[in-house]
Amino acid sequence: MTMPAVSGRHDSAAGIRLAICTDTYLPQVNGVARTIDRLVHAVESRGGVVQVVTVADPDAEASAMVDRIAAVPFWAYPQLRVAAPAVLAARRALERFGPTLIHAATPFGIGLGARSAARQMGVPLVTSYHTHFSAYLAHYRLDALDAVSWPFLRWFHNSGLRTFAPTETVRQELVEQGFANTRVWSRGVDAARFAPQHRSAAWRASLGIGDDELVALYVGRLAPEKGIDVAVAAMHQVEQALPGRVRLVLTGDGPAEERVRATAPAGSIFTGRLDGAALSTMYASADLFVFPSATETFGNVVLEALASGLAVIAPDAGPTTEFAHVGTASLHVAGHADSLAARILVLATDDTARQRLARAGRQEALRHRWEAIFDQLVAEYHEVNGVSRRPIAG
Repeated sequence: MTMPAVSGRHDSAAGIRLAICTDTYLPQVNGVARTIDRLVHAVESRGGVVQVVTVADPDAEASAMVDRIAAVPFWAYPQLRVAAPAVLAARRALERFGPTLIHAATPFGIGLGARSAARQMGVPLVTSYHTHFSAYLAHYRLDALDAVSWPFLRWFHNSGLRTFAPTETVRQELVEQGFANTRVWSRGVDAARFAPQHRSAAWRASLGIGDDELVALYVGRLAPEKGIDVAVAAMHQVEQALPGRVRLVLTGDGPAEERVRATAPAGSIFTGRLDGAALSTMYASADLFVFPSATETFGNVVLEALASGLAVIAPDAGPTTEFAHVGTASLHVAGHADSLAARILVLATDDTARQRLARAGRQEALRHRWEAIFDQLVAEYHEVNGVSRRPIAG
């Protein structure tokens, strides 16, 4: 079940005092943190009031609208920080703010504190599902943990009045697992920030990329579950078939960075994390976008690449197929380096096909407007606030 259609105008958020409880927020750089930041600005721009309750971060600037709770680096990914179940700290922060609605964007740490506080305060709770846990467990061959993880996730999300999934594919999976009151809260793209006109010959030259070379770009965490090893293996095949023709550029960091640096083809370029104008320029200055991950709940970087005018190569399975499909992207068999290499080779040797795909992808991206997406979400918030203030069961 998707959100109801709303008019093209911005729906007002007046009267909403929204508390967003999340284990990741700026200055952390990831898709969830950026989406939550957009949500903050969307509600505020529509006349609502927002308070974020999140983890402490030594790099964060002080802000009156952000309450930070003590946290430690996550052992598997030190760039992320996690809090213990923060029941008392979250409740104190929420009581100071006095929300009319609590939105928990995590089932762990601060999310558990938000659930408890919502129950004690009698404030409506909604949740959003951001991490494809079943795909992660399958990737690490931990499928047996499904018997534990799904009941916990179902218990947590069914505590609220809505569970928001980023795609219809994910929503259907949640329904099959017994999740109630599911809706799609999709994702959009800033088609002015991510656009072909940001292409820069000077930027390419600064990275040492020759005029006769194509750039195959990867943007995201350098982590096993993102399929980064599949991308590296595929690029070795491409280098063998087309020596010196295609350069791999990797934008991001993560726990597998040291291994990827050691195993990537000679001449691969690591830019580290980029943001702002630098990220926009990097996208537009590439020629192909290589996306090997099948563990996403949405795939924000794929939409950004489409908007930037890149020919996108994406897996043939998972939520990204809702916008990176036949006609807008070249699809490879998820998890198979040979298939990914074959798709790269086709587009690297066919300028017409590459340009046609890039144009189609840009048109697809233009259909995903943040304004309409947040209008729908705000309408859903109003409906939840008008339905119930009942205490949460359990």
